[in-house]
Amino acid sequence: MEKIDNYIEGWFDQIGVAEPLLMPFKAFVFIILLILLSIVANWVAKQFILVVVKSLVRKSKNQWDDVLLEKKVFHRLSHLAPVMVIYWMGPAFMSEFPRMVSYTYLATDLYIIFTILIVFYALLDSIGAIYDRYEVSRTKPIKSYLQITKLIAGMITAIFALSVLLDKSPLYFFTGLGAVTAILLLVFKDTILGFVAGVQVTTNNLVQIGDWIEMPRYGADGDVFEIGLHTVMIRNFDRTITSIPTYALVSESFKNWRGMVQTGGRRIMRDVYIDINTIKFCDERLLKKFESVNLLKDYISQRKKEIEEYNRKYDFDTGIPANGRRMTNIGTFRAYITRYLQNHPRIHPDLICMVRQMPPGEKGVALQIYAFTNDINWVNYEGIQADIFDHILSVVSFFELKVFQFPAELNVKVDGGQMQRLPENSVEN
Repeated sequence: MEKIDNYIEGWFDQIGVAEPLLMPFKAFVFIILLILLSIVANWVAKQFILVVVKSLVRKSKNQWDDVLLEKKVFHRLSHLAPVMVIYWMGPAFMSEFPRMVSYTYLATDLYIIFTILIVFYALLDSIGAIYDRYEVSRTKPIKSYLQITKLIAGMITAIFALSVLLDKSPLYFFTGLGAVTAILLLVFKDTILGFVAGVQVTTNNLVQIGDWIEMPRYGADGDVFEIGLHTVMIRNFDRTITSIPTYALVSESFKNWRGMVQTGGRRIMRDVYIDINTIKFCDERLLKKFESVNLLKDYISQRKKEIEEYNRKYDFDTGIPANGRRMTNIGTFRAYITRYLQNHPRIHPDLICMVRQMPPGEKGVALQIYAFTNDINWVNYEGIQADIFDHILSVVSFFELKVFQFPAELNVKVDGGQMQRLPENSVEN
């Protein structure tokens, strides 16, 4: 360094630099040299060291180093090369300028602190990406923990930066945190609530990545694709994105459809309204008609035997319809639907399947179909459900029943202020 210093002084003498300007010129030249050295160090780190690291990573069979490369951990580490050159070579170049050396050290210390922080952030992102490749990440997401770790790391970095700027021990700032705890709690209220909620959501397994949840208050109805420190991101079925505060999953109610996915069955629960006026007992003609249906042969035979034995036991006069037990067309229809569903290839055989009669109302008597499809895909589910009700609505007339619908203008008339239904296939002129 002494030779370089003498060479620079001799060169300044040759070009006629005055003595008062000699030191500033020397300082300027040394700064330019340091900048050039740092540029060379950065170029070497990028073009040689980083290229070699990338080559080794691509040849490696491990997956984690590929993630480190993807998240630019090595790229951010390379930023330390130029500043280390300045840190090591600065005092040698500028030994005659102690104040400039101290400023250089201050700047490089701050640069190193913040570079380490961004490297640490990239490392946390890599950990999250590697963890997301495992199935456990769906049930135990760690993104909120990584975010709180980043927040703590950022606060610690700020404290170290202040300690460098103010030339005080970091312990001085750490001990001062107790005095501003109340302010910190107020400032980071949402962060604290989000972290606590995230722990509860993960511990209690309330929500997983990929769950379909409904939360009408926030307009959310779709799949969870991200659980963060402050928000849970939901991709709705109309392809919009809804963000929900994480703590809302703990403080408010929501519907999670995960059970449907796990059981592999999606519920059908829909009513068919039967016109009460078409409900009647089955006579021999109807029974013979129903016996021709394959799904009802055994049912009709068993029920007839059971009813005959019951009526004979109590000696009922079956000539009067009100006496004893009789089969009805709506009951037989209900039995038919039950057997139809039980034999349907797209109805889940291990989940509940029934047809129940609901209380009569202004729309007639409701037969509620309650079953589960064995395909939970939304499009397929709607197709299966439509096919089932297409069949039910088409076959209802075979049982001499009618599906109720509100009277249309052409099949009603008003007589003395009373609405009356016209006979079938007739129109009031």
